Amino acid sequence: MGTRRLFDFVHDNPLIDMESSELVHDPAFVAQLDRFVAINSALEIDLTGQVTAESVGGRQVAGIGGQFDFVLGARRSRGGASIIALPSTGRDGSVSRIVPRLGAGAAVTTPRFLTDWVVTEFGATRLRGLGARERATALTAVAHPRFREELERSATS
Repeated sequence: MGTRRLFDFVHDNPLIDMESSELVHDPAFVAQLDRFVAINSALEIDLTGQVTAESVGGRQVAGIGGQFDFVLGARRSRGGASIIALPSTGRDGSVSRIVPRLGAGAAVTTPRFLTDWVVTEFGATRLRGLGARERATALTAVAHPRFREELERSATS
């Protein structure tokens, strides 16, 4: 992938360091980078902060990729953070992608204790250090307004 110009620039260039995914996806290696910020997408996130980026319910739709590696590395990086960015809705606005709980059989790509920030088109919220109720409130605030009341009811039941 790339143009001849790119290959010419990269070839024997001491400013370029190409490494294997074995190294660059190693959370211990990533953690050595101060202030490392991992920005990843998601299919859904539940009100506790659990993220799936690979399945909808029990149906696998994508691979895990490097999300967990980078999120864990960011958490261990001095001053680092992980950001999950996703649109607030799916299926042309008919469903919320912030849900009370992940569907049965959904794979948890990023566990709730590693989710630092969540960003939608309705804002950003920091989850690190928050309890379960506070997380639910924070995530509801960045959900699509059409689904907030339902999410609030779910959080209190």
